[in-house]
Amino acid sequence: MWIMVAGPYTSGAADAEGRAANLRVLAEAALAVFRRGHVPVIGVSNALPLIECAGPDGFEEVMMPLSLALADRCDAILRVGGASAGADAEVERCRSLGRPVFYRVEDVPG
Repeated sequence: MWIMVAGPYTSGAADAEGRAANLRVLAEAALAVFRRGHVPVIGVSNALPLIECAGPDGFEEVMMPLSLALADRCDAILRVGGASAGADAEVERCRSLGRPVFYRVEDVPG
């Protein structure tokens, strides 16, 4: 399955170091999903290069539209980490499509 890994990126991150720590949590969960035999997808990892090219206003233009488009194409979602409106929107998108939502890596089939 293609499984989106959703969690905070900017939420709870006051600076670049905090965002990097949040991204690390997403990447570690994605690696666990990969090791269970699936293709992990992290919305922010796909969006960041485009945001960099788009410039200062790129975050709002790219982040959620791209992440939600990816959620539309994934077979399931794994929600990790703390509070995040964006991650919650990705979960709701998958749920609205009738796709599974997992809250622990151990619950992902493998």
